[in-house]
Amino acid sequence: MKRFLFFLACLFVGLRLSAQQREKYEFSRNLPVYADSLIADLTYPLAWGNSEITGFDAWKKAARQKVFDCMLMPPPPPPHGYDLKVLYEEQRDGYRAQKLEIRLSRYYTVPAYLLIPDGKGPFPAVNVLHDHGAHLFIGKEKVIRPLACEDSVVIKDAEAWLTGYEGQFFGDYLAQNGYVVFAADAPMWGERGQQEGPRRDRYDMIAGNMMMYGIDLSAWMTYDDIAGTEFLASIPEVDASRIGCTGWSMGAYRAWMLSALSDRIKVGAAVCWMVTTDEQLSFRYSRTENGGFANCIPGLRRWLDYPHVASIACPKPMLFINGSQDKLFPVAGVEKAFATMRATWESQGAGDCLETELWEMPHSSGKRSQQRVLAFFKKHL
Repeated sequence: MKRFLFFLACLFVGLRLSAQQREKYEFSRNLPVYADSLIADLTYPLAWGNSEITGFDAWKKAARQKVFDCMLMPPPPPPHGYDLKVLYEEQRDGYRAQKLEIRLSRYYTVPAYLLIPDGKGPFPAVNVLHDHGAHLFIGKEKVIRPLACEDSVVIKDAEAWLTGYEGQFFGDYLAQNGYVVFAADAPMWGERGQQEGPRRDRYDMIAGNMMMYGIDLSAWMTYDDIAGTEFLASIPEVDASRIGCTGWSMGAYRAWMLSALSDRIKVGAAVCWMVTTDEQLSFRYSRTENGGFANCIPGLRRWLDYPHVASIACPKPMLFINGSQDKLFPVAGVEKAFATMRATWESQGAGDCLETELWEMPHSSGKRSQQRVLAFFKKHL
């Protein structure tokens, strides 16, 4: 009886604390109440067209360096190369699948999948970048069918996650069409997660702790994507002059970031991640999450907005697809971002290399969008 009464007392206190509100406050719905003023003060002085730099190549160099400056400390490179280990291999219909372990930094190794088409190479290649989805238990297994060496729980989870991809593994689809495909776990996902098991709320806490070391976790995800692409270019089966990247959701963010920051990438395709900051961080929409550490580069918004960073990829061929029913990315922000990028590509006489499309669809990457990405790669790779 005493335990029961103690439980009721704790429950009462917990409910009371959760309902406590002060008459005055400074934050509401995960944003500061002065969010509109902050947005008004974002002038993006280093954006193409705003910057005093008039030569496009010089602007790209300066803008890229600013992004790297804001990404803080990069992971120290491995002292003795990739130290590649092939952990498992299996033959699939028209291609080989390998599970690898690669040393991308002096600090850590990275688990990855590699798909190699049958026949004589070298082949064009694609770095396929997995999504966020607030689901951290799997990473690379979201875009490539897990190998038989994986635990049955991992395999089952990957199959369940395919709903957002309309039942088709994006990476396997590309491999069946003649591309070497690489996919690696991002920091905090899959086999790079937490010992205690994946918890979405712990991501932000760990990202904050990493900043105490002078490290931005989102930036390290991009640094790893750059390093993974360099590894991909080193494989004998890959034509290093024909490497592209693609992804959905956070994978799309990773794709255009990688396209902007790596000269190895010749073609990029992003499905469902493009917006402007004024729409993303606005009170105008009833979202419970506006941004987050997964795409947070400290101080960068004081210089460049998302489409300005993506424009560093110009004049590369780039495809952007967003959904008009995507609740994460308001159409107004998507259209403004598309217009900003369009102006940049056209200013360099490369308007035909940028394709921006708004489809009647929610936040997803179904078979139709995968087919569209494949057609874009066939055209440009």
